[in-house]
Amino acid sequence: MPFDLGPLVERVTPILVFLVAITVVAEICDLAGLFDTLAHRAARVARGRVVVLWLLIVGLAVASTVVLSLDTTAVLLTPVAITVARQVRAPALPFAMTTLWLANTASLLLPVSNLTNLLALHPFRALEVGTLGYVRLMALPAVGAILATVAVLWLLHRRDLRHTYATPPPASPHDRVLMQISGGVCLLLAPAFVAGIQPALAALPAALVLLAATYWRAPELLRRISVPWLTVIGICVLFVVVDAALRAGLEAWLRTVVGHGTGVLDLLRVSGVGAVTSNGINNLPAYLALEPTVTDSPTRLAALLVGVNAGPIVTMWGSVATLLWAARCRTAELPVEPGRIARTGLLCAVAAVTVATLALAVAPI
Repeated sequence: MPFDLGPLVERVTPILVFLVAITVVAEICDLAGLFDTLAHRAARVARGRVVVLWLLIVGLAVASTVVLSLDTTAVLLTPVAITVARQVRAPALPFAMTTLWLANTASLLLPVSNLTNLLALHPFRALEVGTLGYVRLMALPAVGAILATVAVLWLLHRRDLRHTYATPPPASPHDRVLMQISGGVCLLLAPAFVAGIQPALAALPAALVLLAATYWRAPELLRRISVPWLTVIGICVLFVVVDAALRAGLEAWLRTVVGHGTGVLDLLRVSGVGAVTSNGINNLPAYLALEPTVTDSPTRLAALLVGVNAGPIVTMWGSVATLLWAARCRTAELPVEPGRIARTGLLCAVAAVTVATLALAVAPI
């Protein structure tokens, strides 16, 4: 079979444009002080109760992941959560684990929440499931994964979350106009994504607006914007390698592993294989390799997304977000033990993937 990269390039290019654009949006939001201000306001609203502060960080992590993607939460919200926890003299680890796990498990609701979701839009459309249909299908699994994650986090860290603290001072001053523009752009992005506008066509103008606003209000910040070009190159290489492997016969073998059917056990098999494969080789190549085996049914395709989104929190390389999170923890001098991450991550992954898959079994198509 001739090796034609045309279809792959046509499919992947909008995803990479979205990744770069949404990264610029997130970076400017961070530089404008949006995340810092929201976190400090959460600390003040919680009125000295660590558990309330933690629940507010949960809400912020979910919103950030859903609208701005899981990498945004891992990269930008993690250091803010750690800093705020330390300012109120609360243990930082529960807050850091919250951003790590929710960056992955909360990334099911919108297509833009995870690159795997964006990849899945093509087969979903081939199955006559548009953006609104995707949201309807994934709503229950998304809620289930989030609730399961929060429940496990609470069980593991409930003693640390019972403390109180003195209300910290307000956040450091920022350019109020730029921060308001950043917040407004984020608020406009959410309905645009839900309405079915191609994510790249929504994120690119948003990035250009924020670049112009930054040039107007604080041009010195433009030099601090970091675009993940190495990540983009790495994703391109992964796409080509997996596509070549599928053409070489990998797809036929994977079909025997994933099985068939849309019953509860069948869906658990799909999501379980997706989770295990993601923790073994990373969720992006795992999704690409397994996608051809589930394109006969929207429910089976959704089950794969549950596995590759909510499952890769056991190994440090399971998702790009986990790698980025670990780097931020090292920068913040917060010790990260891979063994502990694996043990607790396995508990959360099993809970989140199982609950989300069971919710998927009763979700409307």
